[in-house]
Amino acid sequence: MYVGLAASLIGIIVDMTTLSATRSAILKRNPSYTATQLNNAEHLQIGLFIAGGLIGAALWLWMAQGCRAGKGWARVVSTVFFGIDTLSVLVGGAAAVQGGGLSRIYGILVWVIGLIAVILLWQRSSSDYFRAPRYQ
Repeated sequence: MYVGLAASLIGIIVDMTTLSATRSAILKRNPSYTATQLNNAEHLQIGLFIAGGLIGAALWLWMAQGCRAGKGWARVVSTVFFGIDTLSVLVGGAAAVQGGGLSRIYGILVWVIGLIAVILLWQRSSSDYFRAPRYQ
């Protein structure tokens, strides 16, 4: 899960490398935009890239800490987050505005990291870990 956290932070940088493709995609969808409107839309998208990456990283950290502490709810919530990300990847919601192939590929890489994490969370040895009594 810490790999997913790092990947989310690196994803912000990857998204920033696609800014020209993002600008082109915005202009293609809204050809009547003025230069100011185009700049505003691009700045909004940059903010969404950064916010999305930071929120993703925070969720990875929260789930990693919860799972490390043996909290069963964290394993379930992690799986739900993975399901949501799976839908996002399938629908292509994050890539609809971006237009950058690198961002789409990177999104799939983060999804694979999530898949590996969920598989590890639901192995028998992990179930034993989550069932073990916790002492404080």
